[in-house]
Amino acid sequence: MNRPNKLKNYMLKMKGFEKCPPRKPFSKILWSWLGAFLGIYTISILNEKIHLNATDTLFLVGSFGASAVLIFAAPQADFSQPRNFLGGHVISALVGITIYKFLHFDIEVLSAIAVSVAIIVMHFTRTIHPPGGATALVAIVGSEQTHQLGYLFAFMPILLNSFVMFVIALVINNLSNNPKRHYPRYWF
Repeated sequence: MNRPNKLKNYMLKMKGFEKCPPRKPFSKILWSWLGAFLGIYTISILNEKIHLNATDTLFLVGSFGASAVLIFAAPQADFSQPRNFLGGHVISALVGITIYKFLHFDIEVLSAIAVSVAIIVMHFTRTIHPPGGATALVAIVGSEQTHQLGYLFAFMPILLNSFVMFVIALVINNLSNNPKRHYPRYWF
């Protein structure tokens, strides 16, 4: 195969062959909003109650915003299931913490290693949760307080936040009368 054909075939892959799916029904949008609001609000309150410094947002890890989108707006997705949601965050946090503790490279290199290794470990453990990549990254680029927690960071705030949002997802996603809106599809 000559070079122009390889390039043409490569470019064809990027064309996109499917039509954009329609917008979800308004009721599904409202359930998604309610779950995300309650989940993020609850872990925000945890942040306020547990930390003496009100400006410290250790509990409000950014990756949970992305998790809220998955577990409340796409509760049927594989990435949203309990194994993925809980395992992906905790495993990725452990990976990030380990890399920060034991490798001594520039922050840019550590960041790249943490996210890429977290992806590999999530693949092997079948716990792919895209926000887990951000959790691994936070373990590297987080504040000094994050680094001082060491492995405790994987359990508090990461596992605790995950569990709180998971319980809210169980309640909210199963309140609807829509038989297609249930959570989870599978546990482990």
